Amino acid sequence: MPAQLIDGTALSKKIRSEVAVRAAALTARGVTPGLAVILVGEDPASAVYVRNKVKACQEHGLHSVFEKYDASLPEADLLARLHALNVDPAIHGILVQMPLPRHIDPHKVIETISTDKDVDGYSVRSAGDLMAGLPGFRPCTPYGCMKLIESTGVPLKGRHAVVIGRSNTVGKPMALLLLQANATVTVCHSATADIGAHTRQADVVVVAVGRRNTLTADMVKPGAIVVDVGMNRDDAGKLCGDVDFAAVRDVAGWITPVPGGVGPMTITMLLVNTLESAERAAGRA
Repeated sequence: MPAQLIDGTALSKKIRSEVAVRAAALTARGVTPGLAVILVGEDPASAVYVRNKVKACQEHGLHSVFEKYDASLPEADLLARLHALNVDPAIHGILVQMPLPRHIDPHKVIETISTDKDVDGYSVRSAGDLMAGLPGFRPCTPYGCMKLIESTGVPLKGRHAVVIGRSNTVGKPMALLLLQANATVTVCHSATADIGAHTRQADVVVVAVGRRNTLTADMVKPGAIVVDVGMNRDDAGKLCGDVDFAAVRDVAGWITPVPGGVGPMTITMLLVNTLESAERAAGRA
């Protein structure tokens, strides 16, 4: 029997409707959640991502500020703008779209954003809070993956989870979130000798490496939950993930499609983080 699809589009709509209700309630109290999105340069993919983020804010009761700068923008000018947004009471989340032009240090940019407004969850402080199990912003993609896994109703406590990929934005925080849910976690990467030896024992597999067919059917335990974070193109130019979807679906118990799986959840969790930041600010006020 084919695996059940974990529908990220449907789950995203459900969570976004909840965000809209909470945002309206907060706005009625005089605080409209605000997200500032900054794009530097002309990267086409970045322009699409930014447009989708701004649109999602507008559709769900959040105030969005979109600022676009030429690729020649001096690093000092960008940092100065971030400092101004840090103290702007109308802004509760700040996002600088990556990648940045080569003359701008992304680490310096991320660390300039106030921890209270780091809704991407990328700063060293946010990473430390996650590792220590403290409250804070979770990186949007792994946060969305956790919501997708939760939607299956399968408890993670005591389960074996394998994360393929060790990036700071997905792999590492994904492993930490799974640990917080009491799963036993293995992280595999390019230097792992036999990834299949690990994944064949896994109840949950999250794949985030950016390479087609990283996970094949012979690497999957029957009935496992498979979450595909990848975004690639096949030989025909069609969007696909890191998982051999057609074959793995015949083995797994649950699987996310590409598109329509993790993708919609990333922007949704950005909205959730921004809303929660605004709620905290309102509570402090």
